[in-house]
Amino acid sequence: MLIGGIQEFTTLDFPGKLAVVVFTAGCNFRCGYCHNPQFVDEEQVKNIIADSIPEEAFFKFLEKRKGKLEGVCISGGEPTLHSDLIDFALKIKQTGFLVKLDTNGTKPAVLEKMIAEKVVDFFAMDIKTSLPRYGKIIKTGFSAEDIKKSKEIIQNSGLPYEFRTTAVKGLHTKEVFEEIGEWLKGAEAYFIQNFRNKKVLAEDYAQKEGFSEKELEEFKILMQKYVKNCGIRM
Repeated sequence: MLIGGIQEFTTLDFPGKLAVVVFTAGCNFRCGYCHNPQFVDEEQVKNIIADSIPEEAFFKFLEKRKGKLEGVCISGGEPTLHSDLIDFALKIKQTGFLVKLDTNGTKPAVLEKMIAEKVVDFFAMDIKTSLPRYGKIIKTGFSAEDIKKSKEIIQNSGLPYEFRTTAVKGLHTKEVFEEIGEWLKGAEAYFIQNFRNKKVLAEDYAQKEGFSEKELEEFKILMQKYVKNCGIRM
């Protein structure tokens, strides 16, 4: 696995669990507001390839955290782009940890295989916007059908999951959230994450601001008509 970074401790990224986050390098989206640009930008990824964290070192770290941490969140970048993801997740499971996968939903076949091989315990899928508006955000080619299928696979997997949207002024409005709500109708959990401009992929987003708490609360109230549980992450 091409490991670009590790967050050694988190209480937020794996709901209900004390966990470590491992960031894989490389992504097939180019969302301008991405807060992990070092794992997306091609030049920065080249540097990571040259100086990546050895997988052996990561698993030595995990061995030392047995009994202290419960799970591993595999994030990115986009983890499902890596051909060794399933083997990597299996090794984590065999080490005694639960696995959470963060994904953009572009590789439904990988999600199906992870479920079938029982190497994942929790899914988090980014919902960039309503499906017809995806092209305005991701700036690359994509299959709407794949994203739609991934959403269905996760929602019907029998595993705990969440969908989440980073709310950005100029991209997300009440109308957009109504469209997202219709798409995600009946989902167990959905989170609205406020945009932060401290670290972004595209320079023009560095000048943008996040929404106020009041505005986010209005979006939350709107989404509660469609999903079972809705929360805000500032």
